[in-house]
Amino acid sequence: MSCRLCEGRQFIMKFFHCFLLCLFFSSQMTFAQQAYYTARNAPPRLKKSLDKARFLAASGELSAAANELGKALEKEPRFMDGLIELGNVYNQMGDYASAELQYEKAIAIDSTYLSSLYYSLGIVEFDQDKFSEAKAHFEKYLELGKEGTRRYQNARRYLANSEFAARAVANPVPFEPKNIGSAINTAEDEYLPSLTADGEVLIFTAVKSGQEDFYRSKRADSTWMPAEPITAVNTEYNEGAQTITADGKLLIFTICNKPGGLGRCDLYFTEFKNGNWTPVRNLGRPVNSAAYESLPSLSAEGDALYFTSNRKGGFGGLDLWVSYRKPDGHWGEPVNLGSTINTPFDEQAPFIHPDGQTLYFMSKGHRGMGAYDLFLSRKDEKGNWSSPENLGYPINSRGNEGALTVSLDGKTAFYASDMPGGFGKNDIYYFELYEGARPQPVTYVKARVFDEATKKPLAALMEIFDLGSGQLVARKITGEDGEFLSTLPSGKDYALHVSKEGYLFYSDNFSLSGWTDFDSTFHIQVPLVKIPASARDTGGVSSPVVLRNVFFESGSADLLPKSRVELDKLYDLLVQNPALKIQINGHTDNVGSEQDNLELSLNRAKAVYDYLVEKGIDPGRLRYKGFGETKPVSSNDTEEGRSQNRRTEFQIIH
Repeated sequence: MSCRLCEGRQFIMKFFHCFLLCLFFSSQMTFAQQAYYTARNAPPRLKKSLDKARFLAASGELSAAANELGKALEKEPRFMDGLIELGNVYNQMGDYASAELQYEKAIAIDSTYLSSLYYSLGIVEFDQDKFSEAKAHFEKYLELGKEGTRRYQNARRYLANSEFAARAVANPVPFEPKNIGSAINTAEDEYLPSLTADGEVLIFTAVKSGQEDFYRSKRADSTWMPAEPITAVNTEYNEGAQTITADGKLLIFTICNKPGGLGRCDLYFTEFKNGNWTPVRNLGRPVNSAAYESLPSLSAEGDALYFTSNRKGGFGGLDLWVSYRKPDGHWGEPVNLGSTINTPFDEQAPFIHPDGQTLYFMSKGHRGMGAYDLFLSRKDEKGNWSSPENLGYPINSRGNEGALTVSLDGKTAFYASDMPGGFGKNDIYYFELYEGARPQPVTYVKARVFDEATKKPLAALMEIFDLGSGQLVARKITGEDGEFLSTLPSGKDYALHVSKEGYLFYSDNFSLSGWTDFDSTFHIQVPLVKIPASARDTGGVSSPVVLRNVFFESGSADLLPKSRVELDKLYDLLVQNPALKIQINGHTDNVGSEQDNLELSLNRAKAVYDYLVEKGIDPGRLRYKGFGETKPVSSNDTEEGRSQNRRTEFQIIH
């Protein structure tokens, strides 16, 4: 029986040894099939090195972490998580080529180990401008990755950026930035330039001794004068990110962390009145909120305010919003610019050009070079924004591009950069904007209103109408200096009306529907004639006032619809001054016979007379007369002269 027991024990021992041998060979075969270590199956020494490297990396000691992982991988080159971690460390160090190598080694060992490896590899390739390779790896990740995750969303954006960047680099746009000069730029930071419409005043943000303030420079004979601080606006807080109306009279800007504000950063404003800036005030609700509001951009006439905010109701982190000014001067509830402009990522720094329809802005969400790129979008007649267009490479690079400002004529763009060769940190630069990225051409009218008799400046109401639609496009009251500036986008015809209680109005016409002289501007003097206390003060008849926006069919006395704006102003004048009596005069050029011209001028004067009577003016207050070609105000030898001679006037009569 003992022998049998011994035999049984021997059998058990043989079986146990056989089991251990099989287990050993099984584990070896499993490792041979897997052919690498991971954080789960690695020997303790490798796990210890990995944990130590991760701790060093989290502590910011990236070089030490890389050395630790390098030593571990020398001993075991097929340590998968060690390779991946070393790639991550190199990526954080900005050594994208070394990171790429580690990721490629890991994928070569097992291409199915971690789908996010393709995402990481695509990013470091993108950062090396290897856009085609990055594109392939982002596509691979999108095949393997989990939809709906933030990384998956980012991968789709990177894929689009890779496709765009490859084309953009192969097809660069013209770009030759020039430093604006030492009168503006210093060894400190200067950025966020803003221009008045006439290009004569530049306002920008600058940092001096750690304080962020506004500075102003004037241009004289194409040369910028040394910038000076705007002491009336600057405070002990950091002011920045400003915008100014075309006439330089309204400044809106950002102040952060100011006591009494509604949120972390709010918009504030000041107005330039009678030679001085008014006290700074918070713009208030509804523009400001408990969220972040910054980087404003005013429309040329100050009736629309675009800005950046992360308030509720947006599409991403930072979105672009717009608030329109109401007739009472208050700002309306901000409106999100919509999903065409805003993305799930960030949009910032809007700049609405004085043409009122071209918007430039920064975005991380639209197809670009990877970080913040500059884009433009154009608004159609229905108020819809076009799909944003990337301004192209090298205006946009793989870095963050800053806010852009574009001159009135659309030819010159201004921005800030810390590129080598400047005077200090961030400097202000300018460059010629290529034609495809330019806004609609815009000019401006700059005028001085004064009393015709005394020559003293007058505060008066200025209105500009679109003659095609009859809509009011600009309305402002001049300061005590009587000066105003207003922009005029090309492609339309405009009527200018200047009025003041107790005076006859002044009108002018700007025909820009076929305008091609994009470098010209309008500088005019506006003399207003005081309405006399009685007709005797005029000697019976006053000097005539030309109605420059009354139009007729060619060779006819039929009024064109666009004449209504002017005729309604004349009607208002008569209603507001019930004792006023006027005579309407018609004049022609010398084309045709004298008799025909006399008859045509009479009929045209009568057409105005009939319009006023139909509106309810007492016929006893009106007379009309035709003078034909007998009273020219210019030569009939040129088309311009003949155009001036074809006119309709009115004058006060006894």
